[in-house]
Amino acid sequence: MREAANVDEMFSARFSARARTYEYIIRNRPMRSAVSARFAHHVYRTLDRARLERAAADLVGTHDFASFCGIPPENGGTVRTVRSVAVDDAGDLLRIRIVGDGFLHHMVRNCAGTLLEIAAGGRDLDAIPQILAARDRRAAGKTAPACGLFLCGVRYDDFDSYAPAYGFEGKASP
Repeated sequence: MREAANVDEMFSARFSARARTYEYIIRNRPMRSAVSARFAHHVYRTLDRARLERAAADLVGTHDFASFCGIPPENGGTVRTVRSVAVDDAGDLLRIRIVGDGFLHHMVRNCAGTLLEIAAGGRDLDAIPQILAARDRRAAGKTAPACGLFLCGVRYDDFDSYAPAYGFEGKASP
C-alpha cells in the first residue's frame, strides 16, 4: 500500500505518530525453512503459547524499559507505553504483535527474545516484572534476530498505515 497526502508544515513523521505497531514472526518447527528464513526467526524448541501470552501481558502499560534497551537514548528517558501485546499463529508461524507509543533501540527484539526464553521454559513465567524493575539490560534475554521483525504500521490522528507481516496477510489488524 502506498499513499501520499498533504500535511501541515508542522507535521513530523516521527513526532506526530500516535502509535507504532511492530510484529515479530517466529517459525516454530524442528527444521528450518529456506523460503521464510529471511522473514521469520526459526525456533526449533517447542514453545508454550500460553506461557508466551501470559508473560507478554506483563509488558503492557507504562514502564521503564531500560532492561530491554540496546543503546540508551542520548536525550530523553527509557519510559515507554506499550498499549497491547498479542500472540497468534498461522500454522507453524507465530506472531508477537506489540503496539506502543514509541520504542527504544532494539526494544521489540529484546522483548521478543525474552518472551521466547519464557515460552521455551528457560525463564520463570513471572520474570518480566523483575526484569523491568532491574533497569539493567543484562537482566533480560537475548536479542532476537532482525529477520523476524517488521514495522507494520504507524498510526496518526487521521491515518493508520498498518498492514500485517509475512504469513499473516489475512489476519485481523490490531
